[in-house]
Amino acid sequence: MNQKSNNLIPAIIQHAETNQVLMLGYMNDESLAKTKKEGKVTFYSRSKQRLWTKGETSGNFLNVVSISEDCDNDTYLIKVMPEGKTCHTGSYTCFGEKEPSGFLHELQGVIQSRKDNPSEKSYTTELFSKGTKKIAQKVGEEATEVILEAMDGKKDLLIEESSDLLYHFLVLLTDRGLKLEDVEAKLMERHLKKS
Repeated sequence: MNQKSNNLIPAIIQHAETNQVLMLGYMNDESLAKTKKEGKVTFYSRSKQRLWTKGETSGNFLNVVSISEDCDNDTYLIKVMPEGKTCHTGSYTCFGEKEPSGFLHELQGVIQSRKDNPSEKSYTTELFSKGTKKIAQKVGEEATEVILEAMDGKKDLLIEESSDLLYHFLVLLTDRGLKLEDVEAKLMERHLKKS
């Protein structure tokens, strides 16, 4: 790697799954070596004049998926799976972009809300009140129904039962303190190992 700008190299941080650019930092040989060794992005902080691991105080680490160099060997592209928000302002990226979302992520938020703020009228709250064993049992029941509908070949019923399965699966993840992003990260990790 060619050394530029007082031995500091720009490092573009990109989400490994969505390809969103999350932030830009600077690295030297020491911070790059630490990043490779620990699997968490470490920069050289120009303001603090020291190595700085992103997330060392916030807990919002950037878990390394891959590191590559540009064609001129003077910029790193580091693909990561972030833990939490990237920007110190609380934004998803340092460029003000919002976190990618889809309805499953939105539904996950609703489920988390029902856990944090129980409502007597909510089926989700009722599930949480019955505990992990009952929720896991419901996931098993719904999975069986998905299999049966798949065998019957009725697409509309398969969609219905698949919806029930996904919902109960999200409830189970939330009950165990996990998120859809944790599953996505594992799938991405497996995909990258095979490719």
